[in-house]
Amino acid sequence: MKKSISQYQRKQSPVALGAALFVAALGGVSIAHAQTTATAVGEVLVSAPKGALDTRQVFTSVNILPSERIEEQVTLNNWQLFEQVPGVQITQFGQGNTSGKFSLRGFNGEGEINAVKLLIDGVPSNSNDGNMPYIDLAPKLNIEAIEVVRGTNDPRYGLHNIAGSANIITKQGGNERQLRLTAGSFGTQEAQAALGIEKDGFSQNYALNYQNSDGHRAHSASENVGFSGKWFLTSQDKNSRVGLIARRYEGKAQEAGYLTAAQAKADPLQSPAYNVSDEDKRVVSQLALQAEHRLSAQWVGSAQVYSNAINDRRFVKFSAGTSQQERVVDEQHVGASAQLTWRAGQTALGDTTVVTGMDMERQDNVSERYTTATQVRTAQTRNQQFDFNTAGAFVQAVLKPADQWTLVPAWRVDKVSGNYTNRLNNRVYAINDYGLVNQPKISAIYQLSDAASVYGNWGKSFQVGVGTASYKVNQVNDLEPSINQGWETGLKFKPVSWLDGRVAAWRQTASNEARRKLNDPANDSENIGKTQRQGLDVEINARPDAKTRLWASASLQRSKILFAETASTVGKEIDHVPHQLINLGGEYQATDALKLAAWINHQSDSYLERTNATGQFGGYTLLNASARYQVNRELSIDFQARNLTNQYYEYVWWDGSQSLHAPAPQRSFFASATWRY
Repeated sequence: MKKSISQYQRKQSPVALGAALFVAALGGVSIAHAQTTATAVGEVLVSAPKGALDTRQVFTSVNILPSERIEEQVTLNNWQLFEQVPGVQITQFGQGNTSGKFSLRGFNGEGEINAVKLLIDGVPSNSNDGNMPYIDLAPKLNIEAIEVVRGTNDPRYGLHNIAGSANIITKQGGNERQLRLTAGSFGTQEAQAALGIEKDGFSQNYALNYQNSDGHRAHSASENVGFSGKWFLTSQDKNSRVGLIARRYEGKAQEAGYLTAAQAKADPLQSPAYNVSDEDKRVVSQLALQAEHRLSAQWVGSAQVYSNAINDRRFVKFSAGTSQQERVVDEQHVGASAQLTWRAGQTALGDTTVVTGMDMERQDNVSERYTTATQVRTAQTRNQQFDFNTAGAFVQAVLKPADQWTLVPAWRVDKVSGNYTNRLNNRVYAINDYGLVNQPKISAIYQLSDAASVYGNWGKSFQVGVGTASYKVNQVNDLEPSINQGWETGLKFKPVSWLDGRVAAWRQTASNEARRKLNDPANDSENIGKTQRQGLDVEINARPDAKTRLWASASLQRSKILFAETASTVGKEIDHVPHQLINLGGEYQATDALKLAAWINHQSDSYLERTNATGQFGGYTLLNASARYQVNRELSIDFQARNLTNQYYEYVWWDGSQSLHAPAPQRSFFASATWRY
């Protein structure tokens, strides 16, 4: 039976944007949808799919967080949703709009090396330095799923796709109305609304959210508002679709600042007097036009153009002995991409599908800094304008030379260009000529049986300096890009209908790894050297009976500097990379109306800097719980408790002379009411 296009719109990844939308026209297809466990292990199908090359069908190291788990979470920021995804490290700065982020594969979340490509509905959503200020553009009530791809074998994306990618997929189509009101600890109040309208091939989706909170520390109040709209028109024959996406987010937040070790021990809730005027105002927006067309039974094309903008003005003072800074970021990114999928059918290489794609992005970035006293400017220390442009192309094939084998070779090439102007002295600098950055990749899957498959992948990704480090400021000769070479091998298994899982080993080695200097007036980077990251991942999802769901995941990882110009760091671990990331949890449907859940998030301690001489900090084991009561068809009530044991935990960094601490939230409770019509 053919399925409606709206069903696929809400489930498919934009990896082959458009192709997925025309599966209905090709007949019934077996799609590996996200399961209703905490996360779903990405599934590589035994037979090549008849429609689109879907993320969860092609790539061998994928996790999908479904809407059910997203909807039941009470979070102040979207990055917190990723704490449920196996192998994901969470870094909690706790400083207003700069509250936290996530990372993968032994790359820390400090902002020194931003190694994850963030997308929202397939739209690239990183800032110039790879950070994720756009992540809250997707209202939580409107999120359908989150897909996380780990490793170096995904050819779709270039810059920032060092350790993997994450795609936040929002709802599309359907007819629904939702309203959600939340209140809880720290004076938190939130209102969310979502509306979906679909009729005669025209779908409209709107989402609005407002949130304010006093924060868990003194001087940490925040207020934000966001809007999202999606309008898509599908032709009567379902062969074409065109749509517009518009999003905007505004946030204002106080910053409690960092404490010395003594201050954190004496009163972790305090904010130093010198932080009284620290705050951040941020406005981000995104506009995208997407189109797809099924040219024939074998050919499907898609394209998109988009624009991202961020304006951020932050006042921050890191310690008593430093000046307050005003940091101004103004970035405008414009990009376009196109993909073409060819379902060749049977060839000399077996059942064959080929996807080709091209993309480009032009950036106009301004970075300014001032020394200030209570938000009054005293001197300007940075005034930079830089163009940073990327262009890339890729080709990927899915081959089935035999029933048990699937081979996925791919190749990507990228080119970087641009200019930098130091507006303090009007000097202009050319970008490093990195040449064409070639990134070969390959995956192989062998189906042992209906219950198990083994896989392996290998590939290269790349990194260049961010900010002024991309340009020839302090050298005459061009720099080479840092190349990450990585592999993964693993076993996926489903021995019985109620149990599935994955065991995998992986390694990534980087040449000439560059580290961004976080507080550098010149916005420069430094060379770490040759590095290696490796680990072991285990994850299990189980549903032993109709009422019970269980999940467990553990990532054991190590990072190491193999070679460096600084002898004191050779053989040492990279800072802020924990050895252990563990998630455990379960759900129980106690009655038809009542569902209970509890889960544990664990991260081990990590070093503060690359000599490993200043101690280990930041580890935690948090117990969380929730309950959902379905009052009737329209109304549900959610209760959530976070950090039930009231464990003290913190984010800690080293400023060169001392450790600085940001205590994390204490035990907290939240309640939500959701109406659906």
